[in-house]
Amino acid sequence: MEFNLSTGLTGTQSKTVSSEDTAARYGSGLIEVFATPAMVALMEMTAQLSVQPLLPEGHITLGTGISVTHLKATPVGMKVSCDSKLIKAEGRKLTFSVSARDEKGPIGEATHQRTIVDAARFMDKLRDQNQ
Repeated sequence: MEFNLSTGLTGTQSKTVSSEDTAARYGSGLIEVFATPAMVALMEMTAQLSVQPLLPEGHITLGTGISVTHLKATPVGMKVSCDSKLIKAEGRKLTFSVSARDEKGPIGEATHQRTIVDAARFMDKLRDQNQ
């Protein structure tokens, strides 16, 4: 199956940091600041949502890799915005450039890979492997 996704496709998502998003809550640190895993989740969601409407019925993308740098801490209550850009599309394999910023400036950057799959077929294979 061919997927006609053009490089340059962009996405944007935002959220306000809550206590649920903190390093202390995730267990990735001990203080009440935006956790790196929460930033990664926002980055993945931004990339995923940027292409989902363009995929054939029943297809989704799965995150397969991410190289991330968390540049700066963000406190609870501050808004974080994330932008993704599709920089490479080779068949089912997609590569995104992703950046995150809070109200004061840049907080993170990443290169993120996703793969297009047929969701039902993927879940069937997973069930078969685990029986």
